[in-house]
Amino acid sequence: MSFPRYPAYKDSGVEWLGAVPGHWDVKRLRFVAELNPSKAEAAPLDRETLVSFLAMDAIGEDGSLRLDVEKPIGELESGYTYFRNGDVTIAKITPCYENGKGALMAGLMNGLGFGSTELIVARPKPSEVIGTYLHYLFISPDFRGLGESHMYGAGGQKRVPDAFVRDFATAFPPLPEQTQIAAFLDRETAKIDALVAEQRRLMALLKEKRHAVISHAVTRGLNPHAPLKPSGIEWLGDVPEHWDVCSIRRVVTAIEQGWSPECFARTAEDNEWGVLKAGCVNRGVYDPSDNKALPAELAPVPEYEVQVGDVLMSRASGSPELVGSTALVTLTREKLMLSDKIFRLRFDQRMEPKFFVATLNSRPLRSQIERALSGGNGLANNLPQASLRGFFLAMPPKQEQHEICDFVESELTKFDTLTTEAQRAIDLLQERRTALISAVVAGQIDVRAAV
Repeated sequence: MSFPRYPAYKDSGVEWLGAVPGHWDVKRLRFVAELNPSKAEAAPLDRETLVSFLAMDAIGEDGSLRLDVEKPIGELESGYTYFRNGDVTIAKITPCYENGKGALMAGLMNGLGFGSTELIVARPKPSEVIGTYLHYLFISPDFRGLGESHMYGAGGQKRVPDAFVRDFATAFPPLPEQTQIAAFLDRETAKIDALVAEQRRLMALLKEKRHAVISHAVTRGLNPHAPLKPSGIEWLGDVPEHWDVCSIRRVVTAIEQGWSPECFARTAEDNEWGVLKAGCVNRGVYDPSDNKALPAELAPVPEYEVQVGDVLMSRASGSPELVGSTALVTLTREKLMLSDKIFRLRFDQRMEPKFFVATLNSRPLRSQIERALSGGNGLANNLPQASLRGFFLAMPPKQEQHEICDFVESELTKFDTLTTEAQRAIDLLQERRTALISAVVAGQIDVRAAV
């Protein structure tokens, strides 16, 4: 869809903005909105009055709000940012600011709310700007990019100063046109968001199908007509008659753990020794870049160096779903060592490492891992060696293991291709959304006739 430009433009006098529609007025934000309004206006209310509480994670990068937490005003009026229905908020701390966190406040309990101190609140002046238009201005790439260039602080504590928002100058259309523009963007962004949601559902289905293919292959094999026998294990069910059901201790000849010295926070350079982090095998894929540099004064332990052909497993993580992630090392750089949060497994000649990795990443084995974990979500979840050795698996003859691995690899390549295509579609749609908002709020296209 293409849109015309406005019939007449003028120089805005703002370097980054350039020419704007001739009937738009250039103003600084402090003249169209009140910044961080005083919470004193809530003082007359009873301190037990319930209002919405929004931590930063309750405000989405898509402008959504999660309004499931309510607290008495008395618990929130000191130490939190105040806002009410109709206010527009933006996150000021990195990376929330860059990611577009912010929203037009609506549906708040008793019309009021408190939230993170890392929010900037802008209250539209009714004679100057409507809240929806102001929200689209705040999520436009021009506003975000300029704000990022004004950030102060270091690392993860960089913030956009309130003064940047207060003094930000741009062109504002008349109020009726703001309403038209907001309605247009609501409609068009909703269409784009619906298409993105479809692609995300497709990716979720592909992920489910991926797990199903792996799980079926490593528990039932490739021959649908093969005679079956009871495995004797409830979660495993029937398996091919000629397969062996055994515990992992029968096929694993050694389980090693590495070393976790105090390392630098940065990734090791090519000529430095590094210690792999537990995340290097997340989701069954080996990532050698997920490491920390070993200080020069510490002597490396060469026997812990990772080699091509190694099977690595995460044994500890803050996230339970990542514990037990297993990967085969097919390519790695030199001078990378195991940490003590990673197992390296060795097998006897009956077990093909690729088949073992596929089995460990299947649903039946994942269910065993989850039951064995100690600790809760967000804590240090650990998989003991004794538990790992006691897990059961179904093991076909070696040649059949090779055939299953070839099949699984071929199928996963197809899923990966479809997933990549879906992600590419999402990226293009989001680029389209961003470009559309940018062009509209900068007055580069005229959408009045499209409303």
